[in-house]
Amino acid sequence: MMKTIFITGAASGIGKATATYFHSMGWHVIASMRNTNQAGELENLPNVTLKTLDVVDNSNLESLVAEITALYSVDVVVNNAGYGLIGPIEGTSDDQITKQLNTNLLGTINVTKAFIPYFRSKGSGIFINISSMGGVFSFPLNAIYHATKWGIEGFSESLAFELKLCGVKVKTVAPGSTRTGFFQNLEFATHPDYKEALDKVFQSFDEKHFSDPSIVAEVIYEAATDNKDQLRYLAGEDVNFLYNKWKEIGREAFHMELQERIFGKTQTDTPL
Repeated sequence: MMKTIFITGAASGIGKATATYFHSMGWHVIASMRNTNQAGELENLPNVTLKTLDVVDNSNLESLVAEITALYSVDVVVNNAGYGLIGPIEGTSDDQITKQLNTNLLGTINVTKAFIPYFRSKGSGIFINISSMGGVFSFPLNAIYHATKWGIEGFSESLAFELKLCGVKVKTVAPGSTRTGFFQNLEFATHPDYKEALDKVFQSFDEKHFSDPSIVAEVIYEAATDNKDQLRYLAGEDVNFLYNKWKEIGREAFHMELQERIFGKTQTDTPL
């Protein structure tokens, strides 16, 4: 029997790569996005159903989930919709903060909550919430983005306890830097006193270690099909390297090493 996956943010990047990969593996894909006119090649693939959903405006979410679950037996829900906000907290507007929280965190929570009764009633199902290496450790000048991704990790870990009671799994996939246009589509918070620091942050990115989104899609597929109770999955060369380093030296030492690598020694640094 053909399995079905529902994906948010499927118009581009990791979401589109995931939709394409699951389709190639014989799944029925329900690809949701803010504007289905941006579906591109997904529009012409058999067994791909396009749905309009803006996770920030969830006024049609309940009716959409009811419509989908009445027609299809959904096996996996992937919460992928999101974007990046970078810049100092002093330069971040209230609107930027609200938009980031609503898209990356509340969008995931609301979509998950809407599908829980359906999965609970059938006694099975998997939620895969797309986090980030920014949900495992943090980088400078990304405070609001990290708040959302760490929020997804905490939300997912706690939810996994309660949903396991009814046979439903919750997992997270943390991609590293991925060639999705993410950095080209960043939203910026600006403040003149932090320009030099922001320049140094951008200089620290090493694009040769960026992963193709298909790599992330393969890890999402693994999480959906491996039948394990594993909670977290990492996707990408850089996130695996940094995670192993983080485990080796510990959170505090990792924080200090990252600070020194990006900004160099400062007068306020405490000697090790």
